[in-house]
Order: sequence, then C-alpha cells, then structure tokens
Amino acid sequence: MGGEANRVKLGLPTDWKPDKQADQPVYLQIVAYIKEKIASGDWPVYRSLPPQRAMAEAWGINRSTLITALDELKAEGLIESVVGSGTVVSNNTWSLLSSGEPPDWPSYVRLGEHPSNTETVQDINRFESDPAIIRLGTGELSPRLLPYRETEDILAALRGKLSNLGYSEPKGWLPLREAVSAYLKTRGIEASPGQILVVSGALQALQLVSQGILRQGSGILLERPSYLYSLSVFQSARMRLLGVSMDEQGIRPEALARQKQLREAALLYTIPSFHNPTGILMSAERRRQVMAICERERLPILEDDAYGELWLDEPGPPPLKALDQKGLVLYAGSLSKTLSPGLRIGWIVGPEPVIERLADVKMQTDYGASALSQIAAKEWLEHDRYLRHLAMIRASLRERRAIACQALERWFFDLAEWQVPQGGFYIWLRLKRATSARSLFSRALAKGILLNPGYIYDHTDARHLRISYSYAAEEELEEALFVLSQLLRDSL
Repeated sequence: MGGEANRVKLGLPTDWKPDKQADQPVYLQIVAYIKEKIASGDWPVYRSLPPQRAMAEAWGINRSTLITALDELKAEGLIESVVGSGTVVSNNTWSLLSSGEPPDWPSYVRLGEHPSNTETVQDINRFESDPAIIRLGTGELSPRLLPYRETEDILAALRGKLSNLGYSEPKGWLPLREAVSAYLKTRGIEASPGQILVVSGALQALQLVSQGILRQGSGILLERPSYLYSLSVFQSARMRLLGVSMDEQGIRPEALARQKQLREAALLYTIPSFHNPTGILMSAERRRQVMAICERERLPILEDDAYGELWLDEPGPPPLKALDQKGLVLYAGSLSKTLSPGLRIGWIVGPEPVIERLADVKMQTDYGASALSQIAAKEWLEHDRYLRHLAMIRASLRERRAIACQALERWFFDLAEWQVPQGGFYIWLRLKRATSARSLFSRALAKGILLNPGYIYDHTDARHLRISYSYAAEEELEEALFVLSQLLRDSL
C-alpha cells in the first residue's frame, strides 16, 4: 500500500502501465500517455514531472526507455529541463500535442478511385501554361481570336440590370435555356427549355451521364481513335471503352453493328462533326445508317457536337439529334470551342426525365453553373452577335488551315500523309514511317514545341500526330511545323 500511495503522491497512475506485448514500442506508449495527461490538464504548464527513477520503477521499464520517451517530448516542445525543478511541462499548445508523423499522403494518392492521367497527358497539362512553349496540338481558339471587347461590352451593359447572382435552378437559368432552345432551332433541333440542362462544358455532360444514368461496368461504344481515350471520365466510373473503327466518312456502320452484337453496350459516344482527333466529318448518309442501327438495337447515343458550327467550306450535315424521332440521342453542345473556354458554358439536351435526373446529379456536385457566365452566354446567344462572331472565327480558321497545309506540303511531303479538314481544329497527320512517339514528344518539348501524339487517343498508335491550327500564332505555327519536320528527319 505504501508503494501505491507514493505513486499517487508523485502523480503516477495506479492503473496504467505500458504493454510490453503490444505492437507499439513502449517509449511511444509513454509519449502518448504523457501527452494525454498534458492535454487533459492533469499535468499543467510548469508542473514538474515525477522523478525519472520513480517513473521507471512504477512502469517496470529501463530508465533508457524512459529517457527516449522524454527526449521525444522535449523535441516536440512539450517538456523541458529546468535547473532546480527537474523536468517540467513547458507547453500545452494543441498544435504541438497533435504533432507527430504526417499522414501518409502518397498512399492516399495511390488508393484514390480516379485513375491518373498518363504521363504524356500530365506533361501536356503541365506545359500548356508555359508562355515560351508553342502549343502545336492544343484544341482551343487562339487568345487572339477570343472576343474580349465584345464580352466586356456585354458585361458593362449589365450595369444596373443584374437581378440574380445566387444559385440558379437545377437545370440552369431559365432565360439562358430559352436562348439555347431558340439557338438550337438553327441547328435543326427542337428542344423545349425543360429538355435542356446547362453544364460547364461537354466534359461535364459526359461525367453526369456516366454518374447519373449508366451502371458501373457498362460498355461504351466510341470511335477509335477518340478524345475519350485521353481522359479517365468513363474509366473512373468503371465503364469499358469499346472502340469501333472509322473510315473517311466516320464510324463504320458494319463495325458498329458487329460490336453491338458481340458485346453488351449501354451507349454510343460519337463526335460526328469534325471529329477529335481525326477531323473527320461524318457524311449525311453515314449518319442515317448509324441512326438506323441504333434505333434497331435500341442503343442510346451521346452526341458531342462541340465542333459542329466550325465548318470552314460549307455547313456539314444536321446533327444526329436533328434526325432523332424516338428520343434516342442525348446531345451535348458547348461555347468552349466557338466562343470562350473560360466562359464554361455548355448544354445537354434529351428527354425530360433524363434531364431531370442529370440535373439532380449536377446539383449534388457543383450546385449549378456560374450565374455571371450564364447571363453573359444568354446575351451572346440572344442576338446576332454570336452568329457574327462565328463568321469571324471561321474566316480566321480558314486562314490558319491554309498556313498549316502549306507548311505541311513544303516540309512533310515525303514524311507524312494527311487530309485537308473541312472544319474544326485538327489535321490528323499520319507518319509514313513509325518512330518512337514518346521520344519525338520529348525531343519536340526540348525545342519548345508541345505535341499531341496519337497514342494518347489510341494506345496502339505510333504513327499519328494531332496537329491543331487553332491555337498557336500564325508565325509560330509555321516555325513549329518546320522544326518538327527536322526532328522527324533526324530520327529517320
């Protein structure tokens, strides 16, 4: 009893000892115990700790083990040695009490559900922000083509007229959906505002579809190559991407029918107008064939029409949605490729029950698109300024296409093959001889040129490059193509 009373007098526990059989080392158990005593206030600041000999005897441990524990606490700033007082509590700050080994964040990153981009795509995303780099593959309008002044005028005209900067209703701001509905009629699409969901772009439309109406493990048919192979939006939702071959008119109907019969598929994702990355324009006849197959197989279609208005020689055939008589097609449109990627406004059109479901999912993820962006987009679409802007963009892209094609004819006539695109942003350049595409990417980057190699759109492709004439300045476009031709000649 005398020993127990002495321990109580010294402030040592009568019912606690370190567990020498536990996985945690004894000295760490002592560190945790003393931290708990300090945190609870039992051992306040300036309180002297019991003598080391008494603690070691009470806990049945070697003094060397105790000293290791106390040194750890001293290193964390919780105790200190004071002449004449022994060891005292010096701090009870919570930030120190909770200090210790940081979380193993790398393991969290490795265990995350969303797959990482490939190394090349991560490099592209990283170097696109470098102003010294010539972006030869970027699928955006050049900063020189963005309508800064017109957008400023629109925003300035809103002075005194803003009535709502809060959250909009789930489907998006009604006046914008009404403007989109009116605009879609010029594309041959009849859609009421209730059949339209405002999204931040075509990519969000894909995410909502994969999360909202498809089951995990569903098969997604799509052109091969395809922009989607460079993303993880469907893979992160456990979808299976099932490639369908193409020809110069677009997705091949017999291959589509065969794929549907051989594998259970939930959806066809297609970019029929100025396809990304090949630039192919699906012919009117081919569109009718694809629609007939999907109607027969009851296979829904997700049509990505981000480039449909960017025809350069003559308008392309109407969208698949304009041919849809059975509510088969979900139609995704966007202002990112035609007006401004920074506006972050697009839409998805479909049967109202589907749109209601996607709107509900969207509200769970971002609570609606930017109110200010929706107001600006409505002002663009309600007046003929958008059609005038499109005419200017087409004229500029026509000139840029000519520059790119002339440079290719001059420096790539014996290195590659290509088709002159009828619209969109891209030339799908096929190298006549295979080379190490990753090595070419790295060597071009060392020269200040950022490429989009074909293998990011089809991992088996070592022969193609996606050449964009939409982004780089005209003089940089010529320079980059010349340097690229020299790199190819060096490698061959």
